[in-house]
Amino acid sequence: MFPRGATSSASSTFNAVRGQVVSTIGAATFVVCLLAGLGLSAAIQRPWPAVTGILVGVYFLFAIKVAQQWEKVAVLRMGKYRGLQGPGMFMIVPVIDSLSDYVDQRIRVTDVKAESSLTRDAVPVFVDAIVFWVVWNAEKSILEVQNFCDAIALSAQTALRETIGRHMLTEMLTDRESLGRELQKILDVKTNPWGVTVQSVEIRDVQIPQGLEDAMSREAQAQRERHARIILGTAETEISEKFAQAAEMYKGNPIALHLRAMNMLYEAIKEKGSMVIVPSSAVETMGLGGMIGTTALSKLMEGGTPEPPQG
Repeated sequence: MFPRGATSSASSTFNAVRGQVVSTIGAATFVVCLLAGLGLSAAIQRPWPAVTGILVGVYFLFAIKVAQQWEKVAVLRMGKYRGLQGPGMFMIVPVIDSLSDYVDQRIRVTDVKAESSLTRDAVPVFVDAIVFWVVWNAEKSILEVQNFCDAIALSAQTALRETIGRHMLTEMLTDRESLGRELQKILDVKTNPWGVTVQSVEIRDVQIPQGLEDAMSREAQAQRERHARIILGTAETEISEKFAQAAEMYKGNPIALHLRAMNMLYEAIKEKGSMVIVPSSAVETMGLGGMIGTTALSKLMEGGTPEPPQG
């Protein structure tokens, strides 16, 4: 893993070196001037065309510069800001003019981490976020801040720690979008004077200590078990109330109670292969003999071989 800021520093170094080296078009122009001068010298047998071709080629070699479609570069003449150039080909005066770092105006991504930051309720957390930003004013980004890439990374890390300290752990775990929007507003205020705007901030991960995570897991499990027991108790209460109401209805109507018992017995023995043992007194009292015979007859008509109930 590269240390924080290593990528942006390497990019700045590459852009600085790139401003001093020659471009492909400049090198091609140098070769053309050199060949033209040598050919003319060979034709007229004089050395001055070759010398002139070399001098002109060297001038264009260092004067012609090229910026990519997404790049801007500042031209400094004798150390004083002259203006922006790019994209495309442009020319400078060698030795007198110098170039700043090439500024990439595409959307960039910066990874920000906050380790062991304390939340509002004093819980240490590890937060990993991504900042999407873009340079909207290349002139300000060159003249107002020395290295805007490192400045944005450090500002984002500081703002992330401050935002964590203002929120509870439950808020960070359940409402990451609000945390990202708040962080985006804080960074945008800081970076706008540099010609940089922060488009969005996304919270990728929020990690808590393993011991606290286990405790939260046990607490959640206990809450679910408590809720399940409450639901079960409520169901038992409702069932007992219904049984009490049914008992009141059957209390003064024994015939209805017998019919209910016969229906329950019928439901138990109507399935194939089932066996129900009832006392003979129940058969005599509720008149179940006729019902059992009817059930057996219906099964014979269906082609089954029911087992005779035992009394």
